[in-house]
Amino acid sequence: MGGAAAYHRAFSSGRDVDLAAIYSLITDDMREVDAVIRARLRSEVVLVSQVAEYIIGAGGKRMRPALVLLVAGALGYRGRHHHELAAVIEFIHTATLLHDDVVDESDLRRGRETANAQFGNAASVLVGDFLYSRAFQMMVGVGSMRVQQVLADATNTIAEGEVLQLMNCHNADIDVDEYLQVIRFKTAKLFEAAARLGAILVDASAEVEAGMATYGMHLGTAFQLIDDVLDYSGEEAETGKHLGDDLAEGKPTLPLIHTMKFGTPEQAACVRDAIVSGGRDAFPGVLAAVKGSGALVAARKQAETEAQAAVAAISAIPASVFKDALLELPAFSVSRRS
Repeated sequence: MGGAAAYHRAFSSGRDVDLAAIYSLITDDMREVDAVIRARLRSEVVLVSQVAEYIIGAGGKRMRPALVLLVAGALGYRGRHHHELAAVIEFIHTATLLHDDVVDESDLRRGRETANAQFGNAASVLVGDFLYSRAFQMMVGVGSMRVQQVLADATNTIAEGEVLQLMNCHNADIDVDEYLQVIRFKTAKLFEAAARLGAILVDASAEVEAGMATYGMHLGTAFQLIDDVLDYSGEEAETGKHLGDDLAEGKPTLPLIHTMKFGTPEQAACVRDAIVSGGRDAFPGVLAAVKGSGALVAARKQAETEAQAAVAAISAIPASVFKDALLELPAFSVSRRS
């Protein structure tokens, strides 16, 4: 595979991009990261270990820790701190999931009960706090003030994104730019931090570090936009969550915003009323409106634009199998079904 052509071949062919094939480069590294995660999950408080193990053991794509490893590989890193930092990224992500599911009152994630449904809200919130604090203990151990700064800033921004999303619930007047800001803060920021860390580990130039951060930001945005699409087009068995969850919580995601702006007056009114009211009763009508207005196609195009911007951001780094893997990740993000 050569350069951006790898991305364009993967996307334009319409084929599914195999995440396992991308990760084959980092199989041993991911095994090391898993070992770090297991070791760092240990606590004398039994419930802490039970809840943390429950959610981390549920699996997931592990894209954020994989980003640390792939970027480090693409830039020629030869140390071992990337394992610790990849685990830190996964702990921060897992903490956000624990807190998100409590806030959203979710009961299904990755095809099984959420931790809050299994152990209760209080345990989920407090174990989320444990994972945040454990992550900060680990990053201090790396001995880099720059690493600490990036992760502290990212964690703060993610929290702001959560609050922004909460403020926008049941707000049918949000526009695309406002919604994209929520995504950049809440989801894309940790992708950005993961990619940036890989560059920091090799003392990359400011230009290379910025390029990697930009790559992560656009990749994370594309990933979230496809999540929005799958909430109205996926299969519940594949996505591992209830379809229409976002609508039930009154979240105005991109397919809904597009329908209100470009759909027929009837379609727009149906979506607007559903956002304001929340709940699942209106889901069949909203689903028909979203599909009928072309909103899912438009949201996928926006995701593809973000994916192509991610590819462009790393055009200057040397060719390698790791770079090829990084070029395939945006294609995966827009072609996935779960």
